[in-house]
Amino acid sequence: MGWWQIDADALAGGRFVVSPLTEAVAALKTLDRAAAAHPGERSWLEAHLPSYRSRLTIDPVDALLVRAALGPTWNADFVTPTPLGDGERSFEEELTAVRETDPVSAVGHLSVSLGGPVPEPLRSAADLPERMADILTWVWRETVLPSWPRRRRIIEADVVARTARLSRGGWAAALDELSPGRLRWLGDGRLQVNSRALPPRSVDGGRLLFVPVTTSRGWVSWEGTERYAVVYPCAGALADLEGPAVPEALGALLGTARAGVLVRLESPKTTSQLVALTGQGLGSVGRHLKVLLDARLVRRRRAGRSVLYSWTRAGETLVRAQA
Repeated sequence: MGWWQIDADALAGGRFVVSPLTEAVAALKTLDRAAAAHPGERSWLEAHLPSYRSRLTIDPVDALLVRAALGPTWNADFVTPTPLGDGERSFEEELTAVRETDPVSAVGHLSVSLGGPVPEPLRSAADLPERMADILTWVWRETVLPSWPRRRRIIEADVVARTARLSRGGWAAALDELSPGRLRWLGDGRLQVNSRALPPRSVDGGRLLFVPVTTSRGWVSWEGTERYAVVYPCAGALADLEGPAVPEALGALLGTARAGVLVRLESPKTTSQLVALTGQGLGSVGRHLKVLLDARLVRRRRAGRSVLYSWTRAGETLVRAQA
């Protein structure tokens, strides 16, 4: 398995980062894979996949570049630059790292992502970084920017929830929940970042960054020994793009925000997922859940390190009665 050795100082200095470019790369990966993990992602794909495919048919070299850059086991490094982590930057500012990549280095990155020789015409193209920057700009403007305000709220809410989880359970608990099945805290300063047989990397002395995205898959990246990033999917991100409608009568009875929490609990969810889905703050969601628990409209149960909330029979009856 691939794992990182993280000393106490790097772990204590770890921080969450909002990255518009990383969100655009995540969207590109979803478009290229053309596979949805949940209904919200499926509706987004249905809206944008035809225009994305049309965009690639304009220039076959672009289509070949995307396939090579998003390889079967690794991303080309110049496509997924590690955020600086010293304050949020705009998409255009972050994209500079892609545009300014040396073309020869870009070909080398592609050989790693492909796991073999880079085919023509990519191998001799002198404008690969510029091409990729143009593709990412199209993805950002056409498929991400229109919904960026909501995506940003989901990301920020996820960060709030993760930070609270960190304060309660420490880094081991927080890291285990970032991407179940892929990321795992192994103890003794070791963080498993993937399941591939790669040599361990030492993060000692480097900056450790956690970058949430609203798509269903993440990845890791690093910049020399200076910065290491874990890109992870937000809890519940885009699975419920607008959320179920809150019946007017139920909203009048409970309040629109509290009713919005209740109607989402047909399937069990954690507090972190509710924060991400509703866009409400962690404190607000916690207060709503307490009221709903006291009223016996929801129940809670522990599943591993998580606490799941769901309807009681009374809660289900109340919501169903408004349908």
